[in-house]
Amino acid sequence: MTETKETAPISKAECSGNLRNVIDALYVLNGKWKLPIVLSLVQAPKRFNEIMKDVAGISPKILAQELKHLEQNELVVRKVFATTPVSIIYEASPYSETLKDVLRTLSEWGAGHRKKITGH
Repeated sequence: MTETKETAPISKAECSGNLRNVIDALYVLNGKWKLPIVLSLVQAPKRFNEIMKDVAGISPKILAQELKHLEQNELVVRKVFATTPVSIIYEASPYSETLKDVLRTLSEWGAGHRKKITGH
């Protein structure tokens, strides 16, 4: 990594650790659907079909896979209610709050990038 005026050079070990951390984060949040699903659920708990409406273009199969992966990584909680028929509600977990700053930064970067590329 390179040296900046404000900080000392980053060691090779620190750079490797940072890279490993980014790879871990991208593994959990990879793909085009996971962050939009989390954003949908941060707004309010939802049923499967409500998430489908929020996340336009996702197929039911992919949504089910992504919800399962997000649940395994403790970003989404699946609640099953013993009604007839059975009701299932998905909600953002308290742990998903740790993504708040990441999502805000990504949103700001995306808006800036869109403006840079399109001029709007």
